[in-house]
Amino acid sequence: MSLSVSNDLLDQARAGEVDDAAFVACVRDSLPYAWATITALVERRDRSGADFADNQVPPPDEAARGQLLRCLASDAMRGALERHFGVRLAFQNCHRVAVFRPEATEAYREFVTPRAQILNQSPELVDC
Repeated sequence: MSLSVSNDLLDQARAGEVDDAAFVACVRDSLPYAWATITALVERRDRSGADFADNQVPPPDEAARGQLLRCLASDAMRGALERHFGVRLAFQNCHRVAVFRPEATEAYREFVTPRAQILNQSPELVDC
């Protein structure tokens, strides 16, 4: 299961729209490694003023890797985090998360190219 959903949030979903803040809190609490990784990248990008910041350190274990995969493979979770942090997220391999300023379209376009994906490959990442 990707998220640990409270009964209150489940009731909210059954009744209609889910509050973005409540959903973001659910993601934060359910996927702490993914949340911490993305939060740290947002803070680093904000401090540096760069177009983007990315994580190139593999997760410490398979559970952490799974959190990144679940979080970034979900359009709903990714979109909620993008709105919450005011960034655009991108993902390569099993751990290279990047956060972009929304207006950094050229840097984002380059990051998501097949060329960038191929250049990011290494033998130790084949199994991730």
